Amino acid sequence: MPANSGGSEAAMPPSTVERYVGRLLGGSERYTLVEAASKAGMDEDTARRYWLSMGFPTIADEVTDRVFTDDDVAAMTRHQVILNQGLISADSLNSLIRAESHMSDRLVLWQHESLVEHAERTLGLDPISARYWVLDHFEDFHPYLQEQMQYSWRRHLASLLRRSEAEVTEMDKRRDSGDQLQRAVGFVDMVAFTNRSNEIGSAELVELIELFEHTCRDVISANGARVVKTIGDAFLFIADDLVTGADTATEIVERLRGQRGMLPVRASMVWGGVVSRFGDVFGPTVNLASRLVDISASGSVLTDKRTAEILRQLKLGRYTLVPAGSPDLKGLGKIEAVELRRMPSG
Repeated sequence: MPANSGGSEAAMPPSTVERYVGRLLGGSERYTLVEAASKAGMDEDTARRYWLSMGFPTIADEVTDRVFTDDDVAAMTRHQVILNQGLISADSLNSLIRAESHMSDRLVLWQHESLVEHAERTLGLDPISARYWVLDHFEDFHPYLQEQMQYSWRRHLASLLRRSEAEVTEMDKRRDSGDQLQRAVGFVDMVAFTNRSNEIGSAELVELIELFEHTCRDVISANGARVVKTIGDAFLFIADDLVTGADTATEIVERLRGQRGMLPVRASMVWGGVVSRFGDVFGPTVNLASRLVDISASGSVLTDKRTAEILRQLKLGRYTLVPAGSPDLKGLGKIEAVELRRMPSG
């Protein structure tokens, strides 16, 4: 490309990444926030809040910085149409945007890391070359990943709606559960993870994390429970019924016990009311489960006396409930702890 009349250096052609980004964004970033808001029929404050709810940083100069594409304007227009229809409040709509954007940020990071791992382990590339490979080839996986995401969303939404219908029907019959959802809340974590992670190399650390991560997620899903979140070296999961919660907690501990290279694990599981918000759960039941896992012995599952009594009344015949003292838990005081043991099958 020849130099321009001012004698400056010729413009460099766009990189592979920039060409791909252009296709992802539906064209060039040609509008400022002020211009995009105007085209979308949106006031600037609403546009600014929409952008921040998407999880992106404040734009330094909203009058001159060209950040938005035609696709962005189309998305902002859809947002404004929903607001104009009055179907939902602005606060609630922005909460929905935050939820999608937060999960999208986590999703693309996880996908990127998985492809880097593939390039290192399967293709034999060093860490830097592996990342260059992903930059050059992510577009190859784009159709599959996008279609799988849409399919997964539909499937999980269908599952949620069915669970919610069954649960609200039962709540309507009882009329005694208040505004809290009844859930089995479980924590699982690795013992002495911090010390161990300081002693081993990166490759071994990755293997340890993957073994823990994959086993926990597989057991939780297979039993019909659901992952709420990971917290460092710990998992928080919930189940809609107590038996599922108990089966999940004990099976994770059993599956990880004796696995080569695995640290000892411990768990807790408590039944009670929770408040669900932002894809997370809160309340005394969650706090109790969190405190119990901290004092659980390696390889054990702790619960409280109330949960143990409910399990005992179910007469399942596959659990042993062993008194585990009356620990004084921070912020909760003394409680009667019970160890939940799964009886050997067969």
